[in-house]
Amino acid sequence: MDIDAIQQIFFQECEEGLAGMESAFALLRDGDRDPETINSVFRCVHSVKGGAGAFGFERLQAYTHQYETLLDLVRNGTLDLTPALLDVVMGAFDMLADHVAAARDGVAAPADAAMLARLTEACKGGASAPAPATPVAPVESVAPAPEALLLDDFDDLMAMLGDVAPAPDEEPLLGGWRLDYRPTANALDNGAEPLLLLRELALLGGSVVACDRGALPALDALDADCAYLGWTIALPGHVAEDDIRSVFEFTDACALTLEREETALPFSLPEAEPASAPEVAPIAEREAAPIEAQSVEPLPVATAPTPGKVPAPATAQTIRVDLDKLDRLVNLVGELVITQAMLAQRLSEHGMGGISELSDLEHLTRELQDSTMAIRAQPMKTVFSRVPRIVRELEGETGKRVRLEVEGEMTEVDKTVVERIGEPLTHLIRNAVDHGLETPEARVDAGKPPEGVVRLSAAHHSGRIVITVADDGKGIDRERVRAKAIERGIVLPDATLSDEDIDNLIFAPGFSTAAAITNVSGRGVGMDVVRKNIQALGGRIGIQSSKGKGSSFTLSLPLTLAVLDGMVVTVGEQTFVIPLSHIVESLRPSDDMLNRFGRDGALLDVRGCYVPVLPLADHLGVAGAQRDPTSAVLIVVEGDQGQAALLVDSIQDQRQVVVKSLEANYQAIDGVAGATIMGDGRVALIVDVDALTERGRRAGRAMLANAA
Repeated sequence: MDIDAIQQIFFQECEEGLAGMESAFALLRDGDRDPETINSVFRCVHSVKGGAGAFGFERLQAYTHQYETLLDLVRNGTLDLTPALLDVVMGAFDMLADHVAAARDGVAAPADAAMLARLTEACKGGASAPAPATPVAPVESVAPAPEALLLDDFDDLMAMLGDVAPAPDEEPLLGGWRLDYRPTANALDNGAEPLLLLRELALLGGSVVACDRGALPALDALDADCAYLGWTIALPGHVAEDDIRSVFEFTDACALTLEREETALPFSLPEAEPASAPEVAPIAEREAAPIEAQSVEPLPVATAPTPGKVPAPATAQTIRVDLDKLDRLVNLVGELVITQAMLAQRLSEHGMGGISELSDLEHLTRELQDSTMAIRAQPMKTVFSRVPRIVRELEGETGKRVRLEVEGEMTEVDKTVVERIGEPLTHLIRNAVDHGLETPEARVDAGKPPEGVVRLSAAHHSGRIVITVADDGKGIDRERVRAKAIERGIVLPDATLSDEDIDNLIFAPGFSTAAAITNVSGRGVGMDVVRKNIQALGGRIGIQSSKGKGSSFTLSLPLTLAVLDGMVVTVGEQTFVIPLSHIVESLRPSDDMLNRFGRDGALLDVRGCYVPVLPLADHLGVAGAQRDPTSAVLIVVEGDQGQAALLVDSIQDQRQVVVKSLEANYQAIDGVAGATIMGDGRVALIVDVDALTERGRRAGRAMLANAA
């Protein structure tokens, strides 16, 4: 595997770690002070730091080191995690996310001087904690690692890592750590870089107290690809054992001995070597000799036990697959579904539809399709994890206090939905905080708590995912919305608008009620973008608002954009597919079940509830279709706008169909969600139930008004 692929895995792990940190912060903000929660944050930062050092992201490594220092003071109890300190820790997390994004995208690292100053100041709150022996220095100030360590360069190396022995007036390190680190002779062949590891130890406050040059040959016999030196390093006692061992977690080409010293570390250097280099054996004969001659027993780094620590749970076995490969698999499964339907159609035409193997093939095809789509499913947590940072930024920009409540973050949806729902969700959250919630003073005057609440939830409902963004703010000011719409020429001054019509005006392009343009709002592009993006996903957005109590925006999206179960119906000479998730029931009505009004209007009595009858032929422009409901079939469907009865000629079958995009192959058609290929090779259109029920509701209201 090349370095780019490994680096990509590192960034993927960073994203997972950042998501885990966001979840931990949500618990901490709610008052959870479980040590394991704080430890999980520390481990994530430490993992990012280790990978940053391995890949040479020096700014990221230096920043995470300072961040890690503060978290260490919190987790060992030196600092109490007060609300003020939690704000610093969460602000540092936002900067860490920016650092990771900059390293991933290859752009300049963000300006972090102010945040580093806040971290340093926060660390001073734990004055009783032992300070690191060596202050954290920017990694950029360290000279690049030489490809080979020559004798003439060794003194420079010692000066960079610190004095070999402490000055006479320095106090010895009591109760510190003694680390013997000896790379194997072939360590450089495996990609290990001892100098980088020594630098990492120096950042932990370590100092080189001895260097073993016994294996170093004469200059003319030196092999630049062979490791000859060994080091003894002293580290402060307050450094955790895990932190020291984690420096070596990416290499096993070394022998380590780590011991706790209860007394002063013996800062004694080996005796001076004679001026002339000793005779040494050729490299091939002594590769393993220097290591075998040492009294140091190799200590496996990864498996070393940690006293008093609960073992981590077993890691789930996963494999990373390129998304293009997964998409190709989904497309192939879709084609398999179509081919299976064609085969069933042909066999049925020849009177062989009852073959048991055909039924088995259909069952296996469905299981394969379900399993494949499950691979693409991702939890909404991937999107929801970004919201707390957005809320924190908005709190700072607007001066409002916000409590975020999240539900259903583990609800799984197709990866396409997860990728494309982020921008609409961001706009809705910003709209809820900026336009929905009042200032703390205004909330108190209205008899509300000074802290506003924004609720974000996700749930499955009738084969769709429903995402809700709600707030307990002032609600939509319909008088102001109407006035702004008239001012901008969106509606006529004498237009008759219902509350629902006024609410939907906020989705008009260029519409905004903001008094001034700010970084948060005012340009009138947010809600328009929300509706377009949701419609592009085959979804709908609804609004419910109550003045003084708040507003709720509901997004209804398909769970998958690839395959669905549908009922195949005939209208005239055309074939349509109605998604099964929308169907409530189907029936052939009697005349006493219908209440007719106007010339063509009718209502169907469904157990005491009246639903409008929508002739599918009228709404989709099909000629030669049945008009009389008593001679046709009514399919009661439920959409975002309620129930309706679709009038069709007949029902053919119920089957699984593969959704093909009309926008990509032709153009968008109102009332049609997509197309599919039937078993006989014909193309059938998939009905957009939500659009039809909305259109029918408006038409029915107009007909009732005319009839009145």
